[in-house]
Amino acid sequence: MTTAGPATSDRITGVEISSVTLPLPTAISDAKVLTGRQKPMTEVAMLFAEITTEGGLEGVGFSYSKRAGGPGQYAHACEIAPVLLGEDPSDIAKIWDKLVWAGASVGRSGLSVQAIAAFDVALWDLKAKRAGLPLAKLLGAHRDSVRCYNTSGGFLHAPIGEVLDRAAESVDNGIGGIKIKVGHPDNATDLARVRAVREKIGDGVALMVDANQQWDRPTARRMCRALEPLDLVWIEEPLDAHDFEGHAVLASHFDTPIATGEMLTSVAEHTELIRAGGADIVQPDAPRVGGITQFLKVMALADSRNLQLAPHFAMEIHIHLAAAYAREPWVEHFEWLDPLFDEHLEISGGRMHLSPRPGLGVTISDQARAWTVAEQQFHA
Repeated sequence: MTTAGPATSDRITGVEISSVTLPLPTAISDAKVLTGRQKPMTEVAMLFAEITTEGGLEGVGFSYSKRAGGPGQYAHACEIAPVLLGEDPSDIAKIWDKLVWAGASVGRSGLSVQAIAAFDVALWDLKAKRAGLPLAKLLGAHRDSVRCYNTSGGFLHAPIGEVLDRAAESVDNGIGGIKIKVGHPDNATDLARVRAVREKIGDGVALMVDANQQWDRPTARRMCRALEPLDLVWIEEPLDAHDFEGHAVLASHFDTPIATGEMLTSVAEHTELIRAGGADIVQPDAPRVGGITQFLKVMALADSRNLQLAPHFAMEIHIHLAAAYAREPWVEHFEWLDPLFDEHLEISGGRMHLSPRPGLGVTISDQARAWTVAEQQFHA
C-alpha cells in the first residue's frame, strides 16, 4: 500500500538489481587468515540497485559482501524489491521502514539490511540528482575535501618490502595516511613492520594499524602499550568487534585512539558501542548498517559524544557522508572498486576531493556489466 497526497510529484516505476563479482588481482590476507578463521579474499560480491521514476530520474546504489553472503544479499533484495514500486522516491525514511518490514522475519541487521542498503543509497543518489547537487551538498557539507588514507597496500600477505614501496607510492600520489595490517602470531613481527613503515614515510605522514579483531585482551593491552611511541593516528579493531567493554578499557588507558565499528550491522549495535565508550574513532560502513539513512543516525550519535569519524571502505559513498560530518574525519582509500565505475575520485594534498557531479557522482561501467552474474528487473 502506498500513501500519496498533493506533494507527491514522482513515483518509482522500475527497479533493476544486479549481482556483480569483482575479482581482486591478488588474494588478500589479514589476521583473520593467519588465525585460520577465514580464507584469503579473492573477490568482492557487489549488489547494485538502479531505481527509475516516471519523471525520468535514475538513482544508482550499491552494497557488497566479502568472502560470503553475496548470493544471499541478492536473493533478499529480489524478494523485497517490489514494495518500492509506486512509492514517492523522496520518501526515503518511509521506504526504508517498508523494506525492513517486508523482510522482518530475518531481522533488522546483517544481511537483511545490507540488501536494503543498495536501494537506500540509490534513493539518496536520486534525491541529490533531482536537486542537482552532489550528495554531500544535499546533506549539508562542512568541507569539499576529506583527509584520506590508503589500506590496500598494507595487508599481511605482502612482504615488508612491498608494503614499504606501496606506502611510498601512495604518499607520492597524494594520499594523506597509511594503514597497515597487524596480527602476526609473533608480535615482534608486527612491531618491526610498523616501525619500518614509520621510518619509510616519516613522522609527518599519518600512520594507522588494524588488527582485524584478532587479539585477546592481554595481547591487545601489550600491543597498545608497545605501539604508543610510534605516534599512530589509531589502533583499529584490537578486539572482537562486539567486545565493547574491552575496547572501552583500551580507549581509557592508552593515548593512542581506538577505532572500531566497521563490522557492526545496525544502528543499535553502534549505539551500544558508543554508550560503552568503546571507540575514540567510530568507523561505520553505510552498506553494512543499511544505507545512508541509517548511517546518518550513527553519525548523529557519534557527533553527540564528540567522537571522530572514519567510515570503512566504499569511498564512493563515504566521501559524501564524511564531508557532512562536523568534525574533521578520515575516509579510506581502496582502488579495488575503481573498475566498477566510469568516474574516479580526485586525490591530492593528502585529501580526497568531492566531485561537482550530482548525486554520488558515479555511473556503472561496462566492465561491471560484464562481471554481472545475475540480474532481475521489476516494473510498475
